[in-house]
Amino acid sequence: MSVQRTPMTRPGFEKLRDELDRLKRVDRHAITKAIAEARAHGDLSENAEYHAAREKQSFIEGRIADLEMKVGNAEVIEPPTSGDRVTFGSTVLLEDEGGKEIRYQIVGSDETDPARGRISVMAPLARTLIGKSVGDRVTAQLPAGKKTFEIVKANFAWTA
Repeated sequence: MSVQRTPMTRPGFEKLRDELDRLKRVDRHAITKAIAEARAHGDLSENAEYHAAREKQSFIEGRIADLEMKVGNAEVIEPPTSGDRVTFGSTVLLEDEGGKEIRYQIVGSDETDPARGRISVMAPLARTLIGKSVGDRVTAQLPAGKKTFEIVKANFAWTA
């Protein structure tokens, strides 16, 4: 059985990799030290510091395992910088029926930040846009209902 690759942009991959590195090199050592200090205070059954530190250690180890899997299965895809067809990583400028312009970048699920215009490739709007071109009108079934957009521009430089 083949491993399912997870698409993500280079910045998204680097953010996950950096978090993994920090957790392994800094946070893991700090929590080990905190557990040792709490253990030195004596009776572990009533030692709140010890139990809190162990709980934090469990969270850190779980996050490390999660990130190792995500980083290991990542397929880094460079965003297109030209062309008029929408693909993974594309930046798109849309205009709704009321003339309002909205800008999005289609990114991996772990990179999603709708408030900053980064939508998951799995989001209904992104799935509707993939494969379409500048000038196309698309209708997406969004949580608030159906909405129609025109693709005004695609694959331009993203400036945060």
